This record gives sequence, structure tokens and C-alpha cells, in this order.
Amino acid sequence: MSRMSEDINMSSINDQQKELNEWIRFGLRLGLQSALHPFEYAKVLIQIGYEPVAPRPIRSILGYETMVLPNIFQYVKYIRSCDGYIGCFRGLTPRLIGTVMSTIGSERIARHLGFVAEKDLDYEDDINDSDGYQVARIEEGGAEERERKAFQRKLKRDIIVHTSTILIGQPFQVISIRMMAQFVGRETIYSSFWAAVKEVYRDHGLLGFFSGLIPRLLGDISCLVLASTTAYFINKHFVSEKESRKLVPIFASYIFSTIFYPFHVVSTCMSLTGASLTAGRPPHMPIYSNWRDCWQHLNCTGELKRGSSLFWRYYRTPEVINKNFPMTFAPLPTVTKYK
Repeated sequence: MSRMSEDINMSSINDQQKELNEWIRFGLRLGLQSALHPFEYAKVLIQIGYEPVAPRPIRSILGYETMVLPNIFQYVKYIRSCDGYIGCFRGLTPRLIGTVMSTIGSERIARHLGFVAEKDLDYEDDINDSDGYQVARIEEGGAEERERKAFQRKLKRDIIVHTSTILIGQPFQVISIRMMAQFVGRETIYSSFWAAVKEVYRDHGLLGFFSGLIPRLLGDISCLVLASTTAYFINKHFVSEKESRKLVPIFASYIFSTIFYPFHVVSTCMSLTGASLTAGRPPHMPIYSNWRDCWQHLNCTGELKRGSSLFWRYYRTPEVINKNFPMTFAPLPTVTKYK
């Protein structure tokens, strides 16, 4: 009886320690998000097409002259020169609130639907025989089926968590983006969180809090499904080493996040277009009727990849490919001297 009591107490202690570790990791995540916010701030301004610093001429490795825009560090430095150190963290509060709300809410939704977080089951506890060949200690026949079902269940849970995270966090994302976009016109309309809530509702009603939701949802969920499925397929058929199998999902996620990056640009622009801000109206940004309209315009002007490169940002002169979409962006600052 005492043995059973000790086991129960030990299990309770382990559960408490596990929960504590989860909260510590979550706190570190919020801290890292806060520390990196100035770079996210600069990236948002780049995504909406705002370039306050003139491109400068350089000579490329191949020897020809080209123009480059400031990298992400120089952009943050410019923001700091205008608004000071505190100004670099504009829009952080709604981002943190959105992270907390969406993380807690999405986990509760997943649990309510019966998708409890589980440790990844390793069906390939490999050992080496005397000849150096790997021998998998798994039962024949049923192992692949168990692994496939485990993958399907994990993928379903990830889709539910990601979808609910986006749905819960989108209103805070919209508020954060609009707070940061005030930098363009030097406005103070979104001076506080509640003032921002009131302003978004006044401009677009309740639907305004979900501006840019569809492209963000399409991009993130498509990236998740394709990256997870590709990694599972490659690991199943081509990779046998345990350590190598851990790297495949990382590379798959990177590749597909690059492919679906334009959806993030469109989502950011749609979160801002039509707002009562200089950055959300002509000449800085057209007023888009829907996200497909935004996609078509950015595609025609070659701007779907805005902000994808944060270090080497080459400047290309915008060209009008489709007459239905005249250029309405404010011109960049001119270079006084170019040789």
C-alpha cells in the first residue's frame, strides 16, 4: 500500500514539474518575442512597402552596379533614430496578449476535441548488429500502421491548434500591425490598446479585426500540411538514421515557409488597407477590395516577396505590368549622387 502511495506521489511530482517546465518555456518564448520585436516591426514596415531610406549604389560580386536598400539592422537603427529605443517596441503589447490568448485557447480547444498533446512515439529504437547494420526493434506488420496512425493524429492536432491559434490571434495581429504602421504617417490614432480596438471597429466593424485572415490561414495551414507530409514521406522511405530524421522536418518547414511567404505579405497588407492611416491609403497603398485583388496587384508589381530577404535587399524599379493596377506607392527618397 505504501509502495502504491509513493508511486502516486512521484507521478504527481513529475506532472507538476512537467507543467512548471512548460510555463518556463512559454515565459522564455514571450521574452524572446519581446527582444526580437524591433526586427518584426521593421519587417512589417517592409512588407507594407514603406522604404524611408534611399537605396544606395554598390558594386556586386559579378562587377556590375546595383542599388541596395538598408538591411534589417539598418532599418531598426532608423526607427530608433526617429522614435528612440522605446519606439522600437510599438505594437508589442497586442502581440504578447495575442500570443498568450491564442496559445492557451488553442490548447484548450484541442483538448476539448480529444487531441491531447502526446510525446512523439519512436517506433525505430535502433541498435547495431555485429556487422554494423541497423536492426529495428519493432514488430513486423503492425509497426508501419501504428506509425502512420500516430502521424495522422499528430497532423490533425497540429491543424486544429494552428487554425485556432490564428483565429484567436488575428484581431491582436491586426491591432499590432496598425500600431506599427503609424510610423509611416507619424500618427497617434492607435495610441493604446483600447484606442486601437475602438478605431478598428469604427473603420471596419467586427470584420475589421479579421482583416487578412484568409491568406494567413491558407498560407500557414498549407505550409504545415505539406511540410509535415513531405517530412513523413522522406523519413519513411529514404532516411533511416535517427538523428537525420530529426533534421528533415526542419528543412521541409524552411522550404515550404519560403514558398508560402507571399501569403504573409498579402495578409499584412490586407490587415492595413483602408484603415484611417497614411500607410493604409493611396499613395502609399491601394485600397484593395479583397485579398485576391491584393495578391494580383503585388504579383504584377513584383512585390510578393517583400521582406523575405532581410540582409541583401536589392532595389528594383517598380514596373506596371497590368494597366488595371497603376502604381500608387509613394516614391522612394531619391539618391543625390550616383556614379
